[in-house]
Amino acid sequence: MSEEEKNESQDAELAAICAKTRKSLIAKLDNWEDQRTWDEFYQTYWKLIYAVAIKSGLRADEASDCVQETILSIAKQSKKKLYDPEQGSFKTWLMNMTRWRINDQFRKRKKDTSMQQNDWDDERKTAVIDRFEDPNGMSLDRVWDAEWRRNMATAALSRVKAIVSPKQYQIFDYYVLREWDAGKVQKHLGVSMAQVYLAKHRVGSVLKKELDKLQQHGDS
Repeated sequence: MSEEEKNESQDAELAAICAKTRKSLIAKLDNWEDQRTWDEFYQTYWKLIYAVAIKSGLRADEASDCVQETILSIAKQSKKKLYDPEQGSFKTWLMNMTRWRINDQFRKRKKDTSMQQNDWDDERKTAVIDRFEDPNGMSLDRVWDAEWRRNMATAALSRVKAIVSPKQYQIFDYYVLREWDAGKVQKHLGVSMAQVYLAKHRVGSVLKKELDKLQQHGDS
């Protein structure tokens, strides 16, 4: 299987997870006024929460539950106006909300099954996420930062895709994201060199604006 086929397979798996979790989540939000806003929120942040949950040691089904419970908790707190920007950034708040829901999943796992001693400290009852470090010795905060940046780029590209024309995005994808030579893009897509450079400029400009919007939200 080629690298492109592997990526397509992984994207399909994530899309299936997204659809299942989103459907269940939206059903629980049906009594709330602004369901569309929460759907957009979900589409923006679910991959971030899911990726960190997986890296913390949760299984795929546990990570999906973590996504749903995190967003539900945020929706409830937002409805009660419990989030105070003066106390810290949204980015940090979301990280803490995610950490707590991951901890909940480890507690649920311990309750449902007998965990081995090296997975759980019986004295401190400390979930794996609180002791988590990746192979490079990175703390959870640094892992969150890395996933945050990756997720912001993905979310921004998704928004850009809905704004620009399919042809311009396709050119941008091959020329900028996949780093194809301009001549190769021209020949493969049957476009002029001017179209290649124009797409790079226009789509790149829209992408920068969307990234700035997301970043401002995270820092607020």
